[in-house]
Amino acid sequence: MALVAVTWIVFAQTLGYDFLNYDDPPYVTENEAVRAGLSWHNVIWAFTHVHSHNWHPLTTMSHMLDCQLFGLKPGPHHFVNVLLHSASAVLFFLLLEQITRSPSRTGTIWSSAFVAAIFAIHPLHVESVAWISERKDVLSGLFFFLTLLAYFYYTQKPNVGRYVAMSTLFACGLMSKPMLVTLPIILLLMDYWPLGRFEKSDAKKLIFEKIPLFVLSAGSVVATLIAQRGGIVQIGHLPLTWRAANAASVYLIYVWQMIWPANLALIYPHPGRLPSWEGASVSALLILITAGAFIFRKRRPYLITGWLWYLIMLLPVIGLIQVGSQAHADRYTYLPQIGLYLAGTWAIVDLSRSFRHRREVFAVAAPLVIAVLGWRAWVQAGYWHDTERLWNRTFAVTKQNDLAHFAMGEFLLKSHRLDEAITQFEIVLASHPYDPDANFQLGSAFMEKGDLELAMRHFERTLKQEPENPEAETNLANVLLKSERVEEAVEHYRNVVRHEPSSALAHYNLAVGLHRLGLLPEAIAHYKEALRLDPNYPDANYFLGQALLQNGQPDEARLHLEKH
Repeated sequence: MALVAVTWIVFAQTLGYDFLNYDDPPYVTENEAVRAGLSWHNVIWAFTHVHSHNWHPLTTMSHMLDCQLFGLKPGPHHFVNVLLHSASAVLFFLLLEQITRSPSRTGTIWSSAFVAAIFAIHPLHVESVAWISERKDVLSGLFFFLTLLAYFYYTQKPNVGRYVAMSTLFACGLMSKPMLVTLPIILLLMDYWPLGRFEKSDAKKLIFEKIPLFVLSAGSVVATLIAQRGGIVQIGHLPLTWRAANAASVYLIYVWQMIWPANLALIYPHPGRLPSWEGASVSALLILITAGAFIFRKRRPYLITGWLWYLIMLLPVIGLIQVGSQAHADRYTYLPQIGLYLAGTWAIVDLSRSFRHRREVFAVAAPLVIAVLGWRAWVQAGYWHDTERLWNRTFAVTKQNDLAHFAMGEFLLKSHRLDEAITQFEIVLASHPYDPDANFQLGSAFMEKGDLELAMRHFERTLKQEPENPEAETNLANVLLKSERVEEAVEHYRNVVRHEPSSALAHYNLAVGLHRLGLLPEAIAHYKEALRLDPNYPDANYFLGQALLQNGQPDEARLHLEKH
């Protein structure tokens, strides 16, 4: 009850928060399949489609269910995130209390409760809970703890039924977020401590026991690599040596953020190439810590389990395979840092056994730590209230953050705050003058503002980088049409139709251009094709009727004008 209470004290405020403009649109608000709700057709869609470079059908289905039950009211979507997170905290406590149970039980109950409370309210976990798009974190976390509990019950009385139940929960976790691919290794670490199975069984047998789980992980890895092909950063942009140096550095950054969770942001810009001495020194320190944990593995087995839990579980997201251009992300610590919580808590308890007033000290220190972290998490959660507040906070704690400036520019553009949006996109282009997305958005801002020459210039820059971008070419054609350069506009409209022959919009735009040039038979053909693809296309019947009248076909024109 206390774990649930502290979790809701920190995160209940998110029930009044909005959707964000970063990932929430493709995940929920602008995803037609998700908005349609849960149905057999959409369940099949969730399993057979990739969106936002991810394949996580259970997470997608959970968003569908939310939309079916609550529509696009953001509060209930946030409620489900907090509910899942608080359930995970409780399951984590129950798991720890059982697998670390001592003869007296009292010590492990309080140690388990403390670790579970840190998991529940650590500021690094705000991103996973307060962001609707990170449903995949809290949902996979729930299945993660259910899998560990099922595995513990299996080890107490091994049988096929318990193994199948545990494997099914693991598969559900993978289908919520592939972050769980390292879970079979985590189970081996638990076999070492606290379950002590290596003392009773051969290591080869314990590894062989988990082969079906490794097969599930391998399948998830393949599915993820296929899904994320479009999001993986090209090697030329971030060479392996740069990524490896950053990965080593990030391991220590996360440790520091766990201890001192200040200046947290949604996006941390990638530093690029780090100095050689920095990469070498942090790598040496990681090796030294690992060696120390190995040396003390018999006297302090929780050290090697906790430290390797942290190192191994972070591997898929540490940046060796770079998806996106961020240096690191708070959400990646959601499950990996559990290893550090375990190692640190059990080490402090062990080292303090000879202290005379250890109970009194812990009785004061533990609630104080929880209170301070809870307060910091409550403050951090406040920055997630809405898009503008979140990006302004990101600007305040990071530098040269082009991703944040771009996202803020998109928000301002949709809010029709054109001058502010233009400023944000120009900041991005100052560093990346040929970035196609920034040029496209800046062109859109100038087009809405009525500055057709500048809009044209930025759409042309977009097309130089992405020659087959139909949206950019359509906007360029629209600007040319408004500038009375109709023949040039028609050529671009023709290109769009060639790239997207099943688009009603493409045929309609071409028909309008042809109509303006007086090429009536061809214009009529494209108006009709637009209506065949979308019988309710706005204004298509009206302009088709006008074109038919001008072409001397009044009877057919009357039919379409009456439909309008």
